[in-house]
Amino acid sequence: MTTAMVKQEIAVASFSRVYDLDEVETALNGLGEGANDALRATYEKMLKTGNLRFCVKPNRMPSIDDLIDALPNFSAPLDDIRKQVALCLETEDRLELMPILLLGEPGIGKTHFAKQLARLLGTAYQYVAMSSLTAGWILSGASSQWKNAKPGKVFDALVNGSYANPVIAVDEIDKASGDSQYDPLGALYSLLEHDTAESFIDEFAEIPINAGNVIWIATANDECAIPEPILNRMNVYEIPPPDHAGARRIAQCIYDEIRGAHNWGLRFPETLGDATLDALKRASPRQMRRAILNGFGAARIAGRDRIEPADIRVDYGNRRKAIGF
Repeated sequence: MTTAMVKQEIAVASFSRVYDLDEVETALNGLGEGANDALRATYEKMLKTGNLRFCVKPNRMPSIDDLIDALPNFSAPLDDIRKQVALCLETEDRLELMPILLLGEPGIGKTHFAKQLARLLGTAYQYVAMSSLTAGWILSGASSQWKNAKPGKVFDALVNGSYANPVIAVDEIDKASGDSQYDPLGALYSLLEHDTAESFIDEFAEIPINAGNVIWIATANDECAIPEPILNRMNVYEIPPPDHAGARRIAQCIYDEIRGAHNWGLRFPETLGDATLDALKRASPRQMRRAILNGFGAARIAGRDRIEPADIRVDYGNRRKAIGF
């Protein structure tokens, strides 16, 4: 079964309370006339939408083997996830997954893995690019005293989303930058601990929210740039590049996914030829996706309904040096 065919499993959904309505009403009634209009609107929306969100888990063992087949270099974290799913099947217990840190080269599919895991578990997916952050308020919100302040990503996912246990992917955690006053990773110290995450306070809304069910997937290229207390809160996996056979399977999966997502894909056969797969075997999954998508177009321009090795340019889109004189 391919990545495109890894189905969202039928999940058992219970409800989880993500905040206290009385606390929201008290906070709303306590706002003065000059209070932040966005904060007032936030409280009103929280009261209107209510405080219950779906907390889902698979009702049977999901197709983890199929995802391993599609992403063979992620077998270690998937095997551990299988163990945690097995513990809560046929019980009322929630699914408990330790925060996961995926270490590996750029482009090997770490964020794609997080998205596929959310689909496998039947929950929502949120993405946070830490390389672009300079302050922790992106995760935990900024004080309503500041102009243009707003809630953070965690508040948004839980309060404005439908699920109490979304997958939140924190990409390139080792690239976060900031100063000692505004640590981009500061919010994670409490968010990655279940007990403190259950009463996490967003600095904008200042209402405790239950983030204890969030499934955290962080990615990094180098663990040396990550503070030890963060590492200690996560299960760390080093993701190797796929081997020859694994690379061919990944290339075929990416081809299937692109082909199945477009009507024009019906013109093309279900499988790539051996020679075309070999042309992709040394590429990272990110490079594969770019090369295959452009390969489809090159084949059509050539009047063909099959991607040939000559259509594959693994270096397509790489930054080129300017010509100087």
